[in-house]
Amino acid sequence: MTSIDPTQSPAQARSGVNPFYFAAWRWHFYAGLFVIPFFCILAVTGMLMLWISWADGRDGERTPVIPQEAALAVSEQAEGAVAAIPGGTLKQYVAPRRDDLAAIFRVDLEGEANMVVVDPYTAEVLEIFPRRSGWYDFADGIHSNLMLGVTGDRMLEIAASLGMVLIATGLYMWWPREAGWRAALIPAFGRGRALWRSLHGVLGFWISIVLAFFLVSGLAWAGIWGEKMVQAWSQFPAEKWDNVPLSDDIHASMNHDRKEVPWALEQTPMPASGSHAGHAGVDAEGGSAVDIDTLDTLAREIGFDARYQLNLPNGEAGVWTINRDSMNTDDTDPTSDRTVHVDQFTGNILADVRYADYSLAGKAMAVGIALHMGTLGLWSVLANTVFCLSVLFLCVSSVVMWWKRRPAGAGGRLAAPPLPRDMPMWQGAVLVGLAVSLAFPLAGLTLITVLALDVLVLQRLPALRRLVS
Repeated sequence: MTSIDPTQSPAQARSGVNPFYFAAWRWHFYAGLFVIPFFCILAVTGMLMLWISWADGRDGERTPVIPQEAALAVSEQAEGAVAAIPGGTLKQYVAPRRDDLAAIFRVDLEGEANMVVVDPYTAEVLEIFPRRSGWYDFADGIHSNLMLGVTGDRMLEIAASLGMVLIATGLYMWWPREAGWRAALIPAFGRGRALWRSLHGVLGFWISIVLAFFLVSGLAWAGIWGEKMVQAWSQFPAEKWDNVPLSDDIHASMNHDRKEVPWALEQTPMPASGSHAGHAGVDAEGGSAVDIDTLDTLAREIGFDARYQLNLPNGEAGVWTINRDSMNTDDTDPTSDRTVHVDQFTGNILADVRYADYSLAGKAMAVGIALHMGTLGLWSVLANTVFCLSVLFLCVSSVVMWWKRRPAGAGGRLAAPPLPRDMPMWQGAVLVGLAVSLAFPLAGLTLITVLALDVLVLQRLPALRRLVS
């Protein structure tokens, strides 16, 4: 992506262009071979999730009801939900975000989570369906791990990590040297491959920072870079809770098939019930029962208005958890994220974690996830849609450019960019590769593998070298 003539022979091109350009182009090509199909999948499923969530919501959260004078007690609504699934166990209550929307209860039966949509004014059950079974969740399953579990997660992490290589090499090639900034920022509407190349380079240049943000925010959920490297040292320290007994469970235990707990809390141990720790919440000593009704009242008293989630205690040491976060579309403001844990026996508030309590990385992720998922309102849905379409265009245009660049009679050859013979200051390239490997381990492992194949295999097998040259 410079002013070089793509029709030049490798020998002609090498005579006038820095060999680093061809090295960057070759790595850009190899990274693109792996990344393009995954980026297309992520862009398409991302747009599906954006618009399904905006238009229809998730897990019945947009089911309409006719408002009446007053809603029934949450316990009465819950009774209707549990009665609809005989033998089921109530696990969660999701308060409606408006007076004209239904309440939602999660009722588990034999390990299966079911969502029961209830009219809060009559306790009538309006709908029952398995949790995470809608079209949003189908797209989310592909977007998260290709529905392949850990294998899919690792494949997407490699793709996102190599995406950072694409950005770095693309910026290096398109950076204005002789043509000036106008050519870098404004497309030249020529013909043929030159037009595609200009559109690809300019668009890639403009969205490079946004693409890097989406890749990093997505990588923060990945199994290696996210959970093992970044999240592990960015979790909320449970030591901040004064003399509160801790459970053997971590917050991630509240997840169900998908990431649902705020990123900064996932690895943090849960507090445990069964002590006199904490401060006044539900007045159990004054005779108030610690149940779903008093917890709902407490939630409203301490500032949880409109939609919030109430998770019931899990086992003897479990706690009531009142939660609101933008990742679960409870609110459009990520800085309003809040998680409160209440002792199931004493009604005392054991922990009250707000956005302000997160680490810097936790705060960045709370905002980053909201931007990534487009949960900040219609403007973010539209902005993310434009971005997804831009990524799809970059993928399509790269394939078109490759097709147009292929020499006549190439047949089934990949026609990779030429490998430069002379690489002055090659140590600098090694240091860059080492930095990428340290920052993104799976990208480093992939780069080393491809480099080994390129140098140790392709260069020693003429027939195979011709296939990719």
